[in-house]
Amino acid sequence: MKNCELLAPAGTPEALQTALHFGADAVYLGGPMLQLRAESAGFTFEQLQQAAQDVHAKGKRMYVTVNCFAENGEIDALAEYGRNLLVAGADAAIVSDLGVLAELKEKVPELELHVSTQANCVNWKSAATWHKLGAKRVVLGREMRLDDIKVLRDKTPDSLEIEAFVHGAMCMAYSGRCLLSSYISHRSGNRGDCTQPCRWNYYLVEEKRPDMYLPVIEDAGATAVLSSADMKCIDFLQDIADAGVTSFKIEGRMKTAYYVATVVNAYRHAMDGTAPLEVCENELLCASHRPFDTGFYFGNVAKDPNNDGLYRSTCQFTARVLEATDTEILIEQRNRFKVGDTLEILSPDSLGEKFVVTEITDMKGNAREEAHLVQEHLRIACPYKLQPGDFLRKRL
Repeated sequence: MKNCELLAPAGTPEALQTALHFGADAVYLGGPMLQLRAESAGFTFEQLQQAAQDVHAKGKRMYVTVNCFAENGEIDALAEYGRNLLVAGADAAIVSDLGVLAELKEKVPELELHVSTQANCVNWKSAATWHKLGAKRVVLGREMRLDDIKVLRDKTPDSLEIEAFVHGAMCMAYSGRCLLSSYISHRSGNRGDCTQPCRWNYYLVEEKRPDMYLPVIEDAGATAVLSSADMKCIDFLQDIADAGVTSFKIEGRMKTAYYVATVVNAYRHAMDGTAPLEVCENELLCASHRPFDTGFYFGNVAKDPNNDGLYRSTCQFTARVLEATDTEILIEQRNRFKVGDTLEILSPDSLGEKFVVTEITDMKGNAREEAHLVQEHLRIACPYKLQPGDFLRKRL
């Protein structure tokens, strides 16, 4: 795995800085056009330029998603958009639409192109064809087994890079074009506007008995019958690398910076062998997640009857470190904590170190018994040498 890339999501500038701090080799983010996520997850050109500067200063790479399926009226704008991405400092554009790839390859040949998982590349012929058309990399469809990936790698040119998801939420349609949100909410998931109806709670009702809810679950609540689990592959990354994958992708452009910190940190330590696997797996439980499974890598997804589709976490994000000395840290508070609480450190340099809060001081020098104002800046004593960008959390 030494030659594998750890690719992290960056839905906000804070998440981008966090991904870099915790050891990502590359980040992917959206720009102002065709980026297949809510508008809030798209960077302006000015933000892209700053992001590229920060990424390249650390010797990392930045990929910009242009992975919506384009409409007729958007094709003519692609050439200028691609040139602007180059100027901003993008190392590659991630595309799904064949027309988008063709237009960018013709008009902006200097821009490296990666084919998104949305393109459903699940066989070697498709991968080879995308490469022949100008793609430097394909992001594999999530339906592929490890054996399928090995075949694809053996039958494609070595110059084609292979990327695959290893962690995060999985769409009900996996790598396909889902129309559920368009049908129910009139908001298209293929245009970055999915309302995620597959994760809503549903009851099963027989047509002629509208008041009778059929007993399809064991407990008294509804069940998210369409909701998939979260993917977790940290314990078989070497198998994925051996199959030919060279970029490990973490899902989550709509996730918080704390989520990015937790997951990237765990995978970085696992890839580098700097922490026991059990410790890395326990780290992943500290961020909000649904029940985990291994996707399709070993065959069809096993249907876990205990998968309730609900989010859970063992920890709560309490603060982010802004400044640090040997004995004290300046933090931005995110969730309530008080003197006497035990806080855990989330840092690239340590996993699970703890300390007890002995004093809290506000910016006017007043002693406080409790931190309860979100985003308030406070000083607390800390026996560990931390860094700006580290996080604090509390066990639930």
